[in-house]
Amino acid sequence: MKEVIDFLNEAQTFYIATIDGDQPRVRPFGVVNEFDGKLYIITGNKKKVFSQLMANPKVEISATVGGRWIRLECEMVRDDRREAKTSMLEAAPNLRSMYSEDDGVMEVFYMKNATATFYSFTEAPHTVTF
Repeated sequence: MKEVIDFLNEAQTFYIATIDGDQPRVRPFGVVNEFDGKLYIITGNKKKVFSQLMANPKVEISATVGGRWIRLECEMVRDDRREAKTSMLEAAPNLRSMYSEDDGVMEVFYMKNATATFYSFTEAPHTVTF
């Protein structure tokens, strides 16, 4: 999992694809955090992505760094524990201008049944699961 976190942090922006009915939706994200042995993202429950994740938690994430890229398939699981939210805000303190643990808007999700495949033009793909 560390290799995935390091790659996504190096990329700085990664894209999460969800399903909205029968239409795929893709949007940029920029923060991941490891907490309690799991990889987390943050969003707000007023955003469409939140409703999409609640309706269908299967996502695909993609990012590039130089001539390398990652495709990460997983299920997102909502975690409403205050500790998980605090950990995310400690990892990305700039998000405190948008969210707080008790605002009723901030949501964190962790990845489950994750398979990340790393690709490049010069090396064979390799896969990490967590």
